[in-house]
Amino acid sequence: MHDWAVRFAGLSAGLNRGVEFSLFAGGLTMALVVAVQVFCRYVLNHSLFWSEEVARYLLIWITFLGATVAYRRRSHPGIDLISSRLPEGGRRFLRLLVELGGAAFFVVMLVWGWRFAWFVRFQVSPALGFSKGLVYAVVPLSGAIMLFHALAFLAGEVAGGKTAGGGRK
Repeated sequence: MHDWAVRFAGLSAGLNRGVEFSLFAGGLTMALVVAVQVFCRYVLNHSLFWSEEVARYLLIWITFLGATVAYRRRSHPGIDLISSRLPEGGRRFLRLLVELGGAAFFVVMLVWGWRFAWFVRFQVSPALGFSKGLVYAVVPLSGAIMLFHALAFLAGEVAGGKTAGGGRK
């Protein structure tokens, strides 16, 4: 594989490690917020007005960022009924086609997600009082991350027939 493709794969792996760390931090924060809410409600008999909203928004971010990690790890379900019966050249062409289709979808997520986040930027969350654009910003962010991973996979395929994630046959 070419040096540039190896560097691109390394950047993709580093980006993925950063997202995994943020998923850990977000999941831990969400668990703590929910635990504190349960304690306050049932022990202190005083509910926190903001905890449900924080947990919901964290769950949204964890879901979208988790999808980027699953994409990088090749953990999403796939159907190989056709590809398993093709010769290596056909499988490689199909992988390129799938990656290009994914990249096109990720561009749509990036562009339209940005437009929507910008559109709702003046809407304010009821309990926390911050812009809902921050909540929806995860859509273009995750689209950009998945696009980066798709480009790394494409670079690996073009340079030497291997994917950056190592999960595809």
